[in-house]
Amino acid sequence: MNTGNSLKLKILKTEDDNKIIIVRLIASLIFISEGLQKYLIVTIYGPAFFKEIGFSNPMFWVYFTGTFEILCGVLILFGLLTRLASIPLFTIMVIAFIKTKLPLLTTNGFWTFSHEYETEFSLTLLLVLLFIHGGGKWSLDLKILRSKNP
Repeated sequence: MNTGNSLKLKILKTEDDNKIIIVRLIASLIFISEGLQKYLIVTIYGPAFFKEIGFSNPMFWVYFTGTFEILCGVLILFGLLTRLASIPLFTIMVIAFIKTKLPLLTTNGFWTFSHEYETEFSLTLLLVLLFIHGGGKWSLDLKILRSKNP
């Protein structure tokens, strides 16, 4: 087997675990919803928010982030390239943590930080789980893998 095929198989590799679908549903629907809101409710999640947290050219970042949230969310929903799709979303979560949650720790203390970060923390851990385990039993990743290795 050549290196290209080996890499493709590693990216698609997933466990035959039917419980991963729950993780995929939670993570994907949250990210799809958040991405759509950046397009639909621009007054709340638009450029003012990105400008406030220190991004130059905030309108670009609204659409850039929203697009990745929607596209990667859809990929995770269907379990297609699950590991790959979790990486940009994880990156978004890390940047959001640094820009919006970490300052709370220094200004408002641990308990405020802990309260404000609980949802994002959970979502970040779900992305780590998807990166480690892949899309699971009911994923297109597994379907593709099985078709390549009958």
